[in-house]
Amino acid sequence: MYPEEIVAPCRAELVNHGFASLETAEQVREAIEKTEGVHVVIVNSVCGCAARGARPGVIHSLQNEKRPSAMSTVFAGVDSEAVQTAREYFLPYPPSSPSIALFKNGELVHFVERHQIEGSNESMLAEHLKAVYNHFC
Repeated sequence: MYPEEIVAPCRAELVNHGFASLETAEQVREAIEKTEGVHVVIVNSVCGCAARGARPGVIHSLQNEKRPSAMSTVFAGVDSEAVQTAREYFLPYPPSSPSIALFKNGELVHFVERHQIEGSNESMLAEHLKAVYNHFC
């Protein structure tokens, strides 16, 4: 488990942009199963690719006409139960953090794995997500 002084600003970066922080398995199940429309879930992390690409890219992607109706995040290495539950919904994709999942009416329709985030910068990831939103939203 990471120290709160490291985790807090990483979590706040998404929460301050409208993402719900899901910290229990029940919150994850409720959010994914009960959300109508498009729901983006980001597995947050303290790693460099989350700081450099994932969080800024997801935030930047929201500057789009079509946007998810719900946004949430789970934190790898911190909210273990929530992350494990979220990853069950991400199958068949292997565990990966950071990662980004897009659900439509509770069904996984798109997934961005860590290796795709590592090779992208903020703008590339944002443009990819905007295209995904335009298709599914």
